[in-house]
Amino acid sequence: MALGLFRVCLVVVTAIINHPLLFPRENATVPENEEEIIRQMQAHQEKLQLEQLRLEEEVARLAAEKEALERVAEEGQQQNESRAAWDLWSTLCMILFLVIEVWRQDHQDGPSPECLGTDEDELPGLEGAPLRGLTLPNKATLEHFYEHCIRGATADAARTREFVEGFVDDLLEALRSLCSRDSDMEVEDFIGVDSMYENWQVNKPLLCNLFVPFMPPEPYHFHPELWCSSRSVPLDRQGYGQIKVVRADEDTLSCICGKTKLGEDMLCLLHGKNNVAQPSSEAGDPLCAQDSPYLDTMRVMKWFQTALTRAWHRIAHKYEFDLAFGQLDTPGSLKIRFRSGKFMPFNLIPVIQCDDSDLYFVSHLPRESCPGTSASSTDWLLSFAVYERHFLRMTSKALPEGACHLSCLQIASFLLSKQSCLTGPSGLSNYHLKTALLHLLLARRPADWKAGQLDARLHELLRFLEKSLLEKKLHHFFIGNRKVPEATGLPEAMRRAEPLNLFRPFVLQRSLYRKTVDSFYEMLKNAPALISEYSLHIPSDHSSLPPKAVIL
Repeated sequence: MALGLFRVCLVVVTAIINHPLLFPRENATVPENEEEIIRQMQAHQEKLQLEQLRLEEEVARLAAEKEALERVAEEGQQQNESRAAWDLWSTLCMILFLVIEVWRQDHQDGPSPECLGTDEDELPGLEGAPLRGLTLPNKATLEHFYEHCIRGATADAARTREFVEGFVDDLLEALRSLCSRDSDMEVEDFIGVDSMYENWQVNKPLLCNLFVPFMPPEPYHFHPELWCSSRSVPLDRQGYGQIKVVRADEDTLSCICGKTKLGEDMLCLLHGKNNVAQPSSEAGDPLCAQDSPYLDTMRVMKWFQTALTRAWHRIAHKYEFDLAFGQLDTPGSLKIRFRSGKFMPFNLIPVIQCDDSDLYFVSHLPRESCPGTSASSTDWLLSFAVYERHFLRMTSKALPEGACHLSCLQIASFLLSKQSCLTGPSGLSNYHLKTALLHLLLARRPADWKAGQLDARLHELLRFLEKSLLEKKLHHFFIGNRKVPEATGLPEAMRRAEPLNLFRPFVLQRSLYRKTVDSFYEMLKNAPALISEYSLHIPSDHSSLPPKAVIL
């Protein structure tokens, strides 16, 4: 305040001092350039007015920009609010869709209606597909073909099973006599599985597949780990597991082989030379992978083949035939050679029981029925063969007498085997055919499987396979299938698991998929002619044969 008063006083004093009345100039006349000064002042005034106008326009423009920014901010806020509302509705719709999809999968009765409809129905998206126009031979031709070309060829299946089982009993008993109960594996009784024991074997020579469970010596036991649960499971590893060898008292530092004197030819199958201090002559290759507590499939194969060889040498003098291994990369693939030149193959497959269930871990499966190849030697394939046999038996009791379900499977398997001889093996196997049949058995009423509906059910089975191939999706019948009857005794964990797609390799291997699809359509194209060729000699009451079907 004082500074302001001082400034005012200073201006007043300066004005008084410079007033012309106080200090008049000597020459008080008007200067000659007054007009020039006035003109300059006017020009300066005009400049000031223009500057004022410019400043007013600038202020107005800034005000307009400010107003525009405020309006944009308001609109942005409204858009954010509307976007948040839209995101909320989108999320709710997605949740509703997922709930509906889960409900549909839980309550849908088997395959889609287009697959289970009448023969006149069409699968969506299959216009022009060969199966859509497929005309199989009539019912009489199919029945004659089945009776003479399939049932007649497998009439001695019961005698084959009886012979093989008697020999295997003797072979396993000899194997047990060579094993030490204190240090060697304990081999249990065999279990018959697959087509020979499900009564749909069609190809010759007839082949028996027998599971041979084995257990470790005390105090060790096997601890199965489903889906390799100790780590994240890749999609192509689903259906596999690992088997850990542990002691009952969890003491892994000592071994029974260090406390018991082994025989001259006895091996410690659980530990190697580096793990336990023992004489080198008594040490052998362990069954576990190197530096791992998990059972190794390759070492199990080596042990099993060695044990079978020793057992056969013990009883060979009792038989008038020779025994040899059929496939060196498959443990227990054996072949009986008679002096007449004939031979009889069979498979002894070492397996490990999963807890107290009928699930078994299999080191190797026969090439034809194996859906995939284990990438790691410690990965064991989980087999549902015992449950499949049980389900077929249970279902057969509810079906009409002479039901055609196994006939359908046998005819499809016959066509597939003939096609494989023509074009070579593809990605489609008998296991896929059986899986498709199991799905149809669960979806169809028992009355739909009467003997007189063989042609309709066979056509439906082929349509189901085509649809599965085109979608690259064929779910495992037991894993993740909650519609499996509880009477089968399947563990609840298997029913509640994520579904396993058996056709997933086709997604990753395009060349294999293309070859499989081409081979399948070629099989469909050849099926009518093949069945008719094998059914040329029709009885007189069935003499009216239809012309050979033409696939468009």
